Amino acid sequence: MLTLLRQHSLIIMILFLIMLISSLPAQMKNDFDLSNALINPDEILSGGPPRDGIPAINHPRFVKAPQADFLKAEDRVYGIQYNGVVKAYPIKILNWHEIVNDWFGNDPLVITYCPLCGSGITFSRGIAGEMREFGVSGLLYNSDVLLYDKQTESLWSQIMGKAISGPLKGTSLEPIPMTLTIWQDWRDQHPETLVLSTETGFKRDYNRNPYTGYEQTGRLMFPVSNENPAYHAKETVLGIERNGQFKAYPFSELQKAGSLIRDEVAGTEIQIHYNHENQSARALDSQGNEIHTVILYWFAWIAFHPASDVFKAQGEKQ
Repeated sequence: MLTLLRQHSLIIMILFLIMLISSLPAQMKNDFDLSNALINPDEILSGGPPRDGIPAINHPRFVKAPQADFLKAEDRVYGIQYNGVVKAYPIKILNWHEIVNDWFGNDPLVITYCPLCGSGITFSRGIAGEMREFGVSGLLYNSDVLLYDKQTESLWSQIMGKAISGPLKGTSLEPIPMTLTIWQDWRDQHPETLVLSTETGFKRDYNRNPYTGYEQTGRLMFPVSNENPAYHAKETVLGIERNGQFKAYPFSELQKAGSLIRDEVAGTEIQIHYNHENQSARALDSQGNEIHTVILYWFAWIAFHPASDVFKAQGEKQ
């Protein structure tokens, strides 16, 4: 009788453990629940660092242009002119932090940068009526950084601009146009600009590039879902989305076409302004308004948009 009771207790314990295990999330990475992810959790990879192992800058400090003596004329910066405020964010700082939670007046913005994809995108932090604070999850999708908001722990794909898991899954972020250029060019155009300071609160050697040589090699550090050998993997492209249609403008094609390219995407007229010297490009609509674009590596654009149209230069330079 005692043996039967023990067997019965063991069976109950085993059933309990099975129920407990089955109730756990199907996928957990860096302590993020991926069981409801919009994409295959197997394609979400660890980049190496743990959650917040790459620390976001949550209390950015700024200096005026004349005080930015840590910048050389040719240093790459992202420039934003928004809500009457002008700021520059050096890539030499973003390489180490990837996220800056900032304010432009009363508007909360998040500046994001993925060194692996060469992609910089700014978004509004006002989501679903609340202000969010973002961090670096330590996870990647298609080699691109996955952000997370600390209020709901939803994961957000930078290039998709959308939450791919968590309570806000499927919610889109509002992108804010910004410019990629060299420091001298941005300063000449905006002498009143503020500049993100190296006084970040973290000990980093901002004069050292942790990704030296990465831009030149065709090798990827992480697998992607789609590849296309039409261009070098790290060819810089300007990517545009209009009404659900995508188009890439490789810089090598823009160099052939000249400084001003008139084109049409999804039935809307656009102008591409390209500056070879500064390795910068931006897009305007027919009214002269800036269009949100993303400058990034070819492999990253095509990984997310395999059916994208691609601009090809024709004729003489304009």
